[in-house]
Amino acid sequence: MQAIVIASSQEEREFFSYVLRHTGLSVARTAAVKLILNSLHAHPVDLILLAPGNSATLLADVQTLRAVSQAPLLVLVDSLAEDVYCQVLDVGVDLVLTRPLSPRILSRYVKVFLHRAGSVPSSILVPLEVEGLSLNPETRTVMLKDGSRQHLTPLEFRLLYVLMTNPDQVIPTEVIIERVWGYSAEGNRELVRGLVRRLRRKIEPGVAEPRYIYTHPGIGYRLSVPDA
Repeated sequence: MQAIVIASSQEEREFFSYVLRHTGLSVARTAAVKLILNSLHAHPVDLILLAPGNSATLLADVQTLRAVSQAPLLVLVDSLAEDVYCQVLDVGVDLVLTRPLSPRILSRYVKVFLHRAGSVPSSILVPLEVEGLSLNPETRTVMLKDGSRQHLTPLEFRLLYVLMTNPDQVIPTEVIIERVWGYSAEGNRELVRGLVRRLRRKIEPGVAEPRYIYTHPGIGYRLSVPDA
């Protein structure tokens, strides 16, 4: 499996490459997002670790990466204001980590993401169709009622799969974290909110008035099936 480390600091590039190799990954590294775009087009990777020197270009870098890759994206920063934190989750970051970061913690997060990505081969998951949404596990795409298709990131796909296999049931936030991210934890509601916002933008006719994914404040989320 292949990972890419994008870090402006040479020391961080070497350090994170060392940690990721010890998790069993082949690792490429670069100093800037723009230097790896052509390679990502031709050679998809299984994990991206982005560690910018400052957060000034973070949003733009994430949007650029998401335009060419749907691989799990981990970002390492010094600190982020809450608004910026929400914005990076909205534009496609799967996990935000802060410096200083223990190599043991990083390696465990990486293993969690790779385990979740490879634990259930997409070829054995059956296609789903619920209320005009058609989910194809093999291509990780969802067809909408108007016939258009949306490509999903691994986390977006797992979230929608969980919701579609439990139609009209409220899935608690803690259960979503366990099934989508692969670990049991509290205090990660903002991660789920960010992922739900991203998924809504891809499947909802109007995000302001959701038709499919409903929020149950303080509890969790539900895929609405009017005829259920």
